[in-house]
Amino acid sequence: MDRPNIVFIMSDDHASHAISAYGSRINSTPQIDRLAEEGARFDNCFCTNAICTPSRASILTGTYNHENGVRTLFDELDGRQQTFPQLLQASGYQTALIGKWHLGHGGHADPTGFDYWNVLPGQGDYFDPVMIENGVERKYEGYVTDLITDMSRDWLQARDADRPFLLGLHHKAPHRWWLPHPRHADLYDDDRVEPETLYDDYETRSQAARQAHMRVDRHMRRRDVKADPPEGLSTAERRRWFYQRYIKDYLRCIAAVDESVGRVLDYLDEHGLTQNTIVVYTSDQGFFLGDHGWYDKRFMYEESLRMPLLVRYPALVEAGSVSSSFVLNTDFAPTFAELAGVVPPEPMSGRSVVPLLQGEPPADWRRTAYYRYWEHMSDPHYVPAHYGIRTDRYKLVYYYGEGLGLNGVADQATEPEWELFDLAADPHELRNVYDQPGYREVTRELTTELARVQKEIGDVGHH
Repeated sequence: MDRPNIVFIMSDDHASHAISAYGSRINSTPQIDRLAEEGARFDNCFCTNAICTPSRASILTGTYNHENGVRTLFDELDGRQQTFPQLLQASGYQTALIGKWHLGHGGHADPTGFDYWNVLPGQGDYFDPVMIENGVERKYEGYVTDLITDMSRDWLQARDADRPFLLGLHHKAPHRWWLPHPRHADLYDDDRVEPETLYDDYETRSQAARQAHMRVDRHMRRRDVKADPPEGLSTAERRRWFYQRYIKDYLRCIAAVDESVGRVLDYLDEHGLTQNTIVVYTSDQGFFLGDHGWYDKRFMYEESLRMPLLVRYPALVEAGSVSSSFVLNTDFAPTFAELAGVVPPEPMSGRSVVPLLQGEPPADWRRTAYYRYWEHMSDPHYVPAHYGIRTDRYKLVYYYGEGLGLNGVADQATEPEWELFDLAADPHELRNVYDQPGYREVTRELTTELARVQKEIGDVGHH
């Protein structure tokens, strides 16, 4: 069989619980759902650091952030490191990256491993964006999601049809600040269903949860919701008002992404490319959709930690299959390499998920997911630095009291704290049971497991 083509679609901050294939109660994504219906859905895909730049570095390199050096938003990826696009390009693939990069520009921070790249500088703009095409800036007219899709289809049309290809189609949407296309201005006019934890009071939980500077009703700006709240609202009414204003624009931005996925899938169908093309849909991390009263990400709570991952490859993957095995963003690079028939010359921390795609999880597949968020800024009170592990039933989190602030400078230390959640008894993570009666043995076992994992991957702990 010819080596497969790869279309790697990645959005930004698209939480899996805003995808109908994952059971969303607030929107419908029929085009993205096609990938789940015709391929595999992974229900336990996690990022190892829930912030854009570090997650993207792990996806490209197959390594943890302490290995690739991209620990915070302020770090750039040194493109001299091994990445899966470089490996595929060197093996004969024609490669392109179109859309969001967010790993730095200039020198060794420019995208590497791509024959063609046209990327947004930083976050980029929703309307009439400036993009950098193979190093040259140019301003485009139009809506960024549509432009990225148009450019991707144009590149597919102009490619060498005799060689396999890798196309990275990376959307800015639905990243904050949310600006939908006018065609979606009236979409979701009715109020959306509120998350069960919208009115979370953080009782029993860490200072980190209580002080996080990302509450929907306190920390969103007028730019987020595009209006001033009515006067005289109660605390609950104010949170409800902000949530409804926020979530509708977020979902409207996703509507354009869903249309984009459909246009790409239609192109593959129309040109006879579907059977031998792997299509992957993911996001760089999750996002709080009013969950716990928050927006943004960063925390190790489920809504932030979890990534969507849908994979369609008719030659290998059974349609409608579902995997509950733990997958990390470090697994993407070795998976793409194996599917392309490439053996990485340098080791990767991640592991190829090809056996999972075939419905045959190995007996020694991981049962513990490791996470570390490095940033630590006390003004404003963003989420403090922390690390932890997630098992099938439990999650142990340690806020270790120090970390990296702006430009890598250590910020003010905070008191160390622990959180432990029993996900079977408390799936919404509302009750911290760390060292509570009945959980002390679990706490001891998980602390030992945390140390084991950190030693295994070479990360340095603080506990």
